[in-house]
Amino acid sequence: MTKNGKKIKLGLLPLIIIAIALGIGAGYVMPVWGARLVMTFNSIFSQFLGFCIPLIILGFVAPAIADIGKRAGKMLVFTALLAYAATLCAGFASYFTGAWCFPNLIEPVDYIAETTSTESIQPYFTIEMPALFTVMSALVLAFITGLGASRLSDGCTIKGLLNDFRDIITLVINRAIIPLLPIYIFGIFMNMTMEGQVGMILMTFVKIIAVIFALHVLLLVVQYVIASFFARGGLSHNPFKLLWTMMPAYFTALGTQSSAATIPVTLKQTVKNGVDEDVAGFVVPLCATIHMSGSTLKIVACALALMLTQGMDYDLSQFAGFIAMLGITIIAAPGVPGGAIMASLGLLSSMLGFSEADNALMIALYIAMDSFGTACNVTGDGALAIIVNRFFGKS
Repeated sequence: MTKNGKKIKLGLLPLIIIAIALGIGAGYVMPVWGARLVMTFNSIFSQFLGFCIPLIILGFVAPAIADIGKRAGKMLVFTALLAYAATLCAGFASYFTGAWCFPNLIEPVDYIAETTSTESIQPYFTIEMPALFTVMSALVLAFITGLGASRLSDGCTIKGLLNDFRDIITLVINRAIIPLLPIYIFGIFMNMTMEGQVGMILMTFVKIIAVIFALHVLLLVVQYVIASFFARGGLSHNPFKLLWTMMPAYFTALGTQSSAATIPVTLKQTVKNGVDEDVAGFVVPLCATIHMSGSTLKIVACALALMLTQGMDYDLSQFAGFIAMLGITIIAAPGVPGGAIMASLGLLSSMLGFSEADNALMIALYIAMDSFGTACNVTGDGALAIIVNRFFGKS
C-alpha cells in the first residue's frame, strides 16, 4: 500500500482484523474448491507451526536462563522470584475471575450439533511435519543447556550457539510465521463461517476483551497499592501518583508493542518514582524479559473462555500447572507482536487439550489485545522496581 509515493506498512493487528472480516465474508460465497484450497494451506501451515513450537521454546528459554544465570547475586534472585510470583498471581487472579464471571457471560455451544448439517471442508492434501521433540522435552532441554551455559565462560561456543539459535527462531517468526498468520486466520474464520460457528465466536471475543481490559486496570492498581507500602519518601506512598508517573511508559508500550523498546522510558519514569538509578538500571531491563503479568492474564482468560465456549471440562489443578509452566515458557519472548502466545501454543495443546482451530483463535484473541498486555507488563515493572529498591536501594 502506498500514499504519496511512500509505502505504508500495516501492523499485524490491522492485518488480523482485515483477515477476520474477509474470512467471514468469504465463508458465505467461497466455492467448495476454493475453500479446500485455503484449508490445504491452513493444514500445511498448522503442521509447520507445530514443528516450530518446541524450537521456539528452546530458542527463547535457554538463552534467557543462560543470561540470567551468569549474573548471580541476591538482587537477581530476589527480582526473578518477585517477577515470577507477580506473574503467577496475575494468572491465578485471571483464572478465578474468569471462573466466576465467564459462565454468566458465555453459553457453551455443542460444536457437533452446530455442524452436523454442514459438511466439513477437507484439504486436498496435507504434509506431516512431526516435531523433533515434545514441549516438555524442549523445556527440560532449555533448562539443561541454559543452566549449563551460565556456568561457562562468556566466550564459550555453546553460548554463541544459543544466541545464534535464538536469532534464527526470531527470524523464522518475523519472516515466515507472522507474515503468513493473517492468511491462516482468514482460513480459520472462513471455515467457521461455513460451519455456522462464527457468530458465537465473535460474541465471545467482545465479552472476553471487555473483561480482560478491566482486569488489566485492576491488576495495575493492585500492584501499585502493594508497591506503595514499600516505597520510600513522602508523596511516593500514594499508589495512584506512582501509577500516574508510569503512564508515559504505558502509552509508549501501547504504540511499540514491545517491552524491550520501551525500556528507556520505563527506566526514566521508574527513577522519577524514587527508585535508585542502579536498582532501576538492573530491574527494568531484567523484568522486560521475565515479568509477564499482563501476558499471562490474557492467555489464561482467553483459554478459559474458549474452553467454556466449547463445554470443555477444566479445574483449578489443571490451570495451576498450566499457569506455573506458562510463567517459565514465555520468559524472553521476542520483541515481536504475539511472541508470548507463540511460545505458549505448545502448553495450550499439551496441558489444556487445545486443537489447531483453538490455537488459531487464541492467536487472534491475543493479538487483538497485544498492546494492552505489553503495556501492563511494562507498567508493572515499575512497581516491582519499587519493591526491590526497598531492600537493595541506597539509604
